[in-house]
Amino acid sequence: MSYTARKAIFDNFLGNAPDWYKLTIVGFLFLNPIVLYTMGPVISGWLLVGEFIFTLAMALKCYPLQPGGLLALEAVFLGLTSTDTVMHKIVDNLEVLLLLIFMVAGIFFMKNLLLYLFSRILLGVKSKKMLSLMFLLVAAFLSAFLDALTVTAVVISVGVGFYGIFHKVAAGIDYLQREDISTDEEVYEQHRADLRQFRSFLRSLMMHAAVGTALGGVCTLVGEPQNLLIANTANWEFGEFFLRMAPVTMPVLVAGIIVCLALETTKILGYGRTLPDTVREVMEQDQREREAKRTRKDNWSLVLQALVGVWLIIALAFHLGPVGLIGLSVIVLASAFTGVINEHAIGKSFEEALPFTALLTVFFVIVAVIFDQQLFTPIIQYIFSMDSESQVAAFYLANGLLSAISDNVFVATVYVGEIKQAAIDGRIDRDTFDLLSVAINTGTNIPSVATPNGQAAFLFLLTSGLAPLIRLSYGRMVLMALPYTIVMTIVGLIAVMFFLQPATDKLYEKHMINHHTVEQLSGEGGDKGH
Repeated sequence: MSYTARKAIFDNFLGNAPDWYKLTIVGFLFLNPIVLYTMGPVISGWLLVGEFIFTLAMALKCYPLQPGGLLALEAVFLGLTSTDTVMHKIVDNLEVLLLLIFMVAGIFFMKNLLLYLFSRILLGVKSKKMLSLMFLLVAAFLSAFLDALTVTAVVISVGVGFYGIFHKVAAGIDYLQREDISTDEEVYEQHRADLRQFRSFLRSLMMHAAVGTALGGVCTLVGEPQNLLIANTANWEFGEFFLRMAPVTMPVLVAGIIVCLALETTKILGYGRTLPDTVREVMEQDQREREAKRTRKDNWSLVLQALVGVWLIIALAFHLGPVGLIGLSVIVLASAFTGVINEHAIGKSFEEALPFTALLTVFFVIVAVIFDQQLFTPIIQYIFSMDSESQVAAFYLANGLLSAISDNVFVATVYVGEIKQAAIDGRIDRDTFDLLSVAINTGTNIPSVATPNGQAAFLFLLTSGLAPLIRLSYGRMVLMALPYTIVMTIVGLIAVMFFLQPATDKLYEKHMINHHTVEQLSGEGGDKGH
């Protein structure tokens, strides 16, 4: 093969990823069979897990589906797991996949309503403290019932829209005539200071909203993909899931609110910047023009989207069907009553969800390797050797640490499978399983705000078109999230250690949650003979 052909193949491999990253992945693929045949499947399995976490941590260099998928394919070919085990894991988590496919697509048809809501908040609230708090709380509420990725996408759309309008006005350009807002070369000198302040203002709002998606996402079984996975395994419905998480999630929510107000008061780490008056004037003028152009048809579309939102909340709260099917009903209702009947327009609604759905399926391959090779068994046994209170805290911290450096869905998938098997094997009772499930869910959701690696919504924001416009880098995001990370993680740990057990006992006494049995675990016994 000629040098030119080799170079072309190398250039095509993983696209625009850096050369060092491509060589690293190739090195992994060559190293794995050598390690398997010289050191055995357990060492090889651990190496594969580390390599996969590396692809998650380097998600900004290359989306993890491709490199992680190559590693997963190799694992199957090397016999570290089998397609039967992989299918077993997929079937167990089918409802999670349906959630991602249909619920995210369904909310796509309600995006105009959500854009309208955030736009009204941004221009209607003059106090920066109250505005920041509103963004955090609205993002939290929406993420509890919708999907954190979709809510983040809406907030990003609002930010890009408003930034683009002022940027073009600052450059003396009719914002209806030009799309390019990536360069400041044409921005008038007198507007540059306002533009810098506007960027800082938007950065802080985006971070408050992103943290809000984590605060709300941890509370309900539809807030994050791993929540539904845990709820399905534990056989918890919507209301019971919320009540079991509340002893931890509610104190953490209060802590998040306090941090938000403290950051805006102290104005540290880039927080506290207000919306410049010149920018507000431009935004308000644009809002008036949009309101004037809105037709009766547009207004009724917003009303109907709101009614579909009410249906969604009712259907979830009363568990009227599997979450994925409720999402499908949202697609049908929202598209039917807003005039979207073209198959290509409907197809766009699936673009955000399907890449992550495919990645989650690759997760299940790695989980299958962990299961078949029993990689986590020594760690789980060590934690189970502790007393019950220490077990819960240890699971919370272990899941939090791993979620901060990799991906919270992956970590939760692994750990909930391990404690399910421990319950089936009789190593822990059902009550302990329930407490550990709460620790896993809160551990994967709360400390994972530390880095964009852990929270899909954070990574989505960082890789969006808005991030370079408002100068939001990886390091700056980590720094701005740091106060939230420290306070929320500590409060969550205290709640897990001291509030969770007494609150759960009271919920049992009041018959607000049920005493479940080990036999009620979803798919009980399925792993034994597999």
